[in-house]
Amino acid sequence: MRSADKKGAAAPLSGDRRAMIAKVHVAKKALAMSEDSYRALLRRVSGGDSLSACTDATLIAVLAEFKRLGFTAPRRASDKPHVRKIYALWRALKPHLDAPSDDALRSFVKRQTGVMAPEWLDAAQANKVTEGLKAWAKRLGVEHG
Repeated sequence: MRSADKKGAAAPLSGDRRAMIAKVHVAKKALAMSEDSYRALLRRVSGGDSLSACTDATLIAVLAEFKRLGFTAPRRASDKPHVRKIYALWRALKPHLDAPSDDALRSFVKRQTGVMAPEWLDAAQANKVTEGLKAWAKRLGVEHG
C-alpha cells in the first residue's frame, strides 16, 4: 500500500524539504512518540534512523506513515481575510503550476509588492496580489470561485 502512496505523490521541491522535516517533528510530538518509537518508525519506513539521510521521496513516505498513525497537520489560518483570500487563490492555482511551493507564492508577493510574505501585506497591497493571482488564474483557465 505504501508503494502506491509513493507513486501517487508528487515529489515536492527541495525548498520544501525543511518544511517536511519540521512537519515530521511536529507529528512526532503530536503523537507523543518516544525517541525509541520514532527511530523504529524511521528505520521501518526509510531504512535509516536519521531524517537528514532521507530523500524527499522517503520524507513523503515517513509523513504518510505518520498520517496513517493518526497525525493531522494543524491548519494555520490568518485572521486577515485578505491573506486567507490570497492563500485560497494560490491553492486553486497549485495544480496548474510547475513550482507550487509556498516559497513561490512568497516570491510572487515580493515581486508584486516588495513585501516578503502575504501575512505582512496591508489591504491595498493584498488587493494588488489578489488581482494578480486572479489574472494568472484566468490566463490558465482556472476557476477560483
